[in-house]
Amino acid sequence: MKILLVSVDAKFIHTNLAVHSLTSYSDKYKENIHIAQYSINHTKEEILRGIYLHGADIVAFSCYIWNIDMIVSIIESLKKVQPQVKIWFGGPEVSYNPKDCLLKYKDLDGIVIGEGEQTFYELIEYYLECGKEMEDIRGLAFKKSARREVIGNSNEDSIIQTQAREAISLDEIPFAYSDIESQRNKIIYYESSRGCPYTCSYCLSSAHRGVRLRNLDLVKKELKILLDHNVPQIKFVDRTFNCNKEHAMEIWRFIKEHDNGITNFHFEITADLLTDEELNILKNLRPGLVQFEIGVQTTNPVTMDAIRRKVDFNKLAERVRQIKSGNNIHQHLDLIAGLPWEDYSSFEKSFQDVYKLKPDQLQLGFLKVLKGSMMEEECKQHGIVYNNEPPYEVLYTNHLSYDEIIELKGICSMVEVYYNSGQFAYTMEYLEHYFDSPMKLYASLYHYYEERGLYSLAHSRVRRYEILLDYYNERLAGEYEKDRNAFKEILLYDLCLREALRNRPDYIGEPIPYKSYRLIIDKYRLNKSRIHLEKFKYDVVESAKQGKAIEKEAIILFDYDSRDPITNSARVQVIKDFSL
Repeated sequence: MKILLVSVDAKFIHTNLAVHSLTSYSDKYKENIHIAQYSINHTKEEILRGIYLHGADIVAFSCYIWNIDMIVSIIESLKKVQPQVKIWFGGPEVSYNPKDCLLKYKDLDGIVIGEGEQTFYELIEYYLECGKEMEDIRGLAFKKSARREVIGNSNEDSIIQTQAREAISLDEIPFAYSDIESQRNKIIYYESSRGCPYTCSYCLSSAHRGVRLRNLDLVKKELKILLDHNVPQIKFVDRTFNCNKEHAMEIWRFIKEHDNGITNFHFEITADLLTDEELNILKNLRPGLVQFEIGVQTTNPVTMDAIRRKVDFNKLAERVRQIKSGNNIHQHLDLIAGLPWEDYSSFEKSFQDVYKLKPDQLQLGFLKVLKGSMMEEECKQHGIVYNNEPPYEVLYTNHLSYDEIIELKGICSMVEVYYNSGQFAYTMEYLEHYFDSPMKLYASLYHYYEERGLYSLAHSRVRRYEILLDYYNERLAGEYEKDRNAFKEILLYDLCLREALRNRPDYIGEPIPYKSYRLIIDKYRLNKSRIHLEKFKYDVVESAKQGKAIEKEAIILFDYDSRDPITNSARVQVIKDFSL
């Protein structure tokens, strides 16, 4: 009998920890278990074809909000071309309403509920060795059609749900990536703990209290394997990585000592928990070795109380600033729109509070009412109306209208393009001076895009600069020509920081004469193919900071061989003792 575990991931570069963890735990049956990895960018036909050609007797899918619709569509066709195949689901999208799913999806035979390692092992044992009866396997919901002796669909599809599976020790789970070579050049998802000490009502972690840690000796051994294979990124899926100080510090010390100069580590942390001792470790890490995702969600104390979130924002902000001062760790801060008691002006305040911290990325998310979360039970109380289909995103609340949600989505897209890309850092800093709050700047950009019919179009990176210049000229240009010229140079500076220019845009003026360009290269013995030179009439950095044109001529060299590991910007050098 052949069992196929299928993952349909958000991106091709991702790995699916669940299917690898199930496979490693059921190593006894490794000859029978196969993994098929796809992404949501594959077509339904491509995935269906691949699954069919495996010729499996049992096909099990890892289900999340981002892939459930595609998976449901696939199994409908799979049952038509393979009527005898048994189809099982698992994952957070189906674990909290298994009976509803089994009633809704007629082609589905059963569901592995919650933590799946032990349950999946016993399920395979049932099919392969006639182990304990299916009714005696904890953590299952199934139709009679799921039984091994039933061929095809049963006419008696009553649903049985067994007792809940107790949590197992993480130390019992073998290393998930025994065949690490097959995951080369992918982001590796890894866990050193399960659970979360917090009870945020919008999060599924609130459904299970407590945190279980994996033995640190095991963690170090496994991380060493991944480091020895030079994987590009190891992304810890621990819900709050630093909830146990000693556990976090020991792992950070280990990755510092075994840094291979290539691998980057991603952690979700709560910054207000960080101690001076932890900060001392972090400030000594190689730039780019670590990146943090820090959930702020809101700075409105009434909203925080309503969602049962206990965060000291003032302390969090101070820790974020301290980390930033080290210039060695990329920080990604999150906000969620649509939370209880958060209206448009309150969200604007939260946006401003986080924006002032100058994170490397500011993620604007929208509340998703997840099945099994406390928020699902409290929606009526807060007037939260959301889509019935995945990802169950908020439509409006008692405090935020659908019009305002649309506006915030437009702002979100502008933040992605003009802030999170990192390509317009000085330009946006300059433009902020024209507005009462940073969110108003991005709202203004969004409305400009909408009015010009630009919002729904795809644009190249260079085209985004041109749009920004047009926007400035039409909406913001001052009465003095030097304001416009200074803005052009700030745009040019940002462009040169990130792009090794081959064809200079028309709007940026005349280049340095070729003869002078060659003289500078020869004088400073520069590698022409790896650098770029530009002459500026304004001090672009100070002009951006102060929001006004400051004249100061300079020739600046942009070195693309020496990029900042955090921002990816070229190293800059002012060329002195040379006049054109």
